[in-house]
Amino acid sequence: MQFDLSRYRVKLAEGDVEREGAQRLRYRVFVEEMGARVGSPDAAGLMERDAFDGRADHLILVDRAATSKDPRDAVVGTYRLLRGDGAHGGSEFSGAAEYDLSAILKSGRPCVELGRSCVAAEHRGGAAMHLLWSGLAEYVAVRRIGIVFGVASFPGTDPEPFAEALAFLRHRHLAPPDLRARAWPGRFVRMDLVAPEAIDPARALRRIPPLIRAYLRLGGVVGEGACIDMDFNTVDVFMAMDTARMAKRYGSYLARAAGDRA
Repeated sequence: MQFDLSRYRVKLAEGDVEREGAQRLRYRVFVEEMGARVGSPDAAGLMERDAFDGRADHLILVDRAATSKDPRDAVVGTYRLLRGDGAHGGSEFSGAAEYDLSAILKSGRPCVELGRSCVAAEHRGGAAMHLLWSGLAEYVAVRRIGIVFGVASFPGTDPEPFAEALAFLRHRHLAPPDLRARAWPGRFVRMDLVAPEAIDPARALRRIPPLIRAYLRLGGVVGEGACIDMDFNTVDVFMAMDTARMAKRYGSYLARAAGDRA
C-alpha cells in the first residue's frame, strides 16, 4: 500500500523501526503535547505503546524529506488499525475498556478499530491527513471492512466546557442500534445535558475537535455516553461508520481503491 507525492508516502509499517517510529510520534503528540501518562520504561524510551500494538497494523505517513539520521523520526503521521474476530467478547479491541461493543460484534461483519491517530505538529493542515485517509480507505476496501469504529477525544478531563458539543453529537448523530456502543455503567458520562432546542449548531461544531468533525462528514455516528480517560487526559466519545453508508463525498476513495485491487 503506497501513495507517493513529492514529499510523503503512506504505507503499512514493516518491521520494528517503522513501528517504533509510530510509537515515538504517539509519545510526542499524546504525552508531550496532550499530557497523557505512560509507564516509566516507555517514558524512558520516548514511546507510547500498549499490549494491542503487537497484533495491529500501523498505517504510517513517512516524510521523505526528513533530515534526522534516525529513520524513526521520518514517521510524521500514524493510525493504528486493529481487527478482531469477536471471539473474546470485544476484549481484542482497546475501546472495550470504555464501551460495550456487543452491538457491533453481533453484526458478524468485518470490522476494524481505528486508534492512536496523530500527525506531527509541523505537518498538520496540509496533505498529511488527506494521505492517511486515502491509505485508510484502501485498507478498508481491500479487506472488505464493513464497520469502522473507534474512540475519539476532546481535550482535558472536564466535559462541562463541551456540554453543548456533546449534546449536539448525542441529539444529531446518535448511532442506529446496530452500531450503538454504550459506555460501561462505571464509566458512563451523560451527553444530553443541553436540550436540543438550546443548541446552537454552529457554536457546537466549533467546539468539536477536527478529527470528530471529519468522522461526521464521513457519515460517522456516536455511541451512547462519553467516558473520561484520566491516563490520556481526554473526554472520549465512541464513533462508528458503516462503510456502506459513508458520505458519497469520500466514498470515491473506497471505489478507486477497490478498483485498483480488483
